[in-house]
Amino acid sequence: MTPWQRLLALGAGGTNGILAAAIAAALLLFALLAGEAMLSPAALRSMAFQMPELGILSLAMMVTLLSGGINLSVIATANLSALAMAAVLTAWPAPDATLPWLLWQAAAIAAGFLVAGAAGLLNGLLVARLGVSPILATLGTMTLLKGIALGLTRGEVLSGFPEPILFLGNGTVAGIPAALLIFAVAAIVLSVILGRTPFGGAVTFIGSNPEAARFSGIDVTGVLLRVHLLSGLLAGLAALVMMARFNSANAAYGESYLLVTILAAVLGGINPMGGFGKVGGLVLALVLLQVVSTGFNLLDLSAFLTLAIWGALLLAVAGAAACRHR
Repeated sequence: MTPWQRLLALGAGGTNGILAAAIAAALLLFALLAGEAMLSPAALRSMAFQMPELGILSLAMMVTLLSGGINLSVIATANLSALAMAAVLTAWPAPDATLPWLLWQAAAIAAGFLVAGAAGLLNGLLVARLGVSPILATLGTMTLLKGIALGLTRGEVLSGFPEPILFLGNGTVAGIPAALLIFAVAAIVLSVILGRTPFGGAVTFIGSNPEAARFSGIDVTGVLLRVHLLSGLLAGLAALVMMARFNSANAAYGESYLLVTILAAVLGGINPMGGFGKVGGLVLALVLLQVVSTGFNLLDLSAFLTLAIWGALLLAVAGAAACRHR
């Protein structure tokens, strides 16, 4: 092993430490370039409001990557789920906070999660039951779901939601954005599921070696079905946060997020081939990406340049992983 490869291997074992150092360095750099605005309460508040929707979508991507697959339909699932919630909510635009109206809101949220779960199960059936490649299966599902969303709405925006829904995307609890609390709960629950349950162990085992997992008596088909169901439900949760923050739903929202969810997962130490990764690393990667995005905004640099930097990060991480496995 060359000295360069040893350095890469050492970095692989301390992903969280490297990410924490990168966050500190990025904050310092942008503080020097943009001044006090980078560390101002307004900038921190902006980051706290912007990160949750991308974070939850990244969690949805992460679980499929850990199993050795991928879910290219997370954005399309989220948009169709949000449109389902929006359609139910706008079908009865009563302004009063009566019990039936609150129950109607709960029914709208349930409808969105039903759509998201169905999309996840469809992916699971294609991948686990029929043996379709995860890339092809979820690419097809993505196209199908987006086509349904566009066909039903003709590309129109559905908007005008009640205050309890809008609170989830724009409200605060003790000064902390409600959406950030939702993301934190989702991340903690997923971390426990993946790290402390037999299901989580099976997911990583399948991601490492599906044939060995099968010979070990693991129900690979059943586990993969649940993986894609979980991914779909997380996309549904992201849909709720997105529609609440934007006060609208559309078939084309968040399309630029797809590659960023993969970048966040890989940058956070999730093996894109499956079998290894921690939620904590993903969260730190999301914070780093948000710091970079906010810093570029404060410097009045193009948003496209931010995407270019994110793409360069993905290439660097992928290249490092390739060198490490030589």
